[in-house]
Amino acid sequence: MQHRIFTTSVASVYPHYVTKVERKGRSKAELDAVITWLTGFDADALARHLDAETTFEEFFAAADLNPNAALIKGVVCGVRVEGVEDPLMQQIRYLDKLVDELAKGKALDVVLRS
Repeated sequence: MQHRIFTTSVASVYPHYVTKVERKGRSKAELDAVITWLTGFDADALARHLDAETTFEEFFAAADLNPNAALIKGVVCGVRVEGVEDPLMQQIRYLDKLVDELAKGKALDVVLRS
């Protein structure tokens, strides 16, 4: 069975990410830097995916996932990120975890596993 988030557009969730980080004093530019780091998309590619309302499944299929993504560990919504078995769901959880860390005030170089 395919999870509903797989067919949800990234563009429909992106404003919620922006609101979350801005409410905590972070910027949209920092959010975009996090997404760029994880996916390998540049700003133009990210904008194209948002404009095209690409689904999470299509978004991550087109992404060149950062090799350091495996360093993302922790819990998101009660689920341990490193324990997620479905690769696509794990990638979505990676993104959620990075957004959470950014919103919690962690330094950008820490969030990006520099």
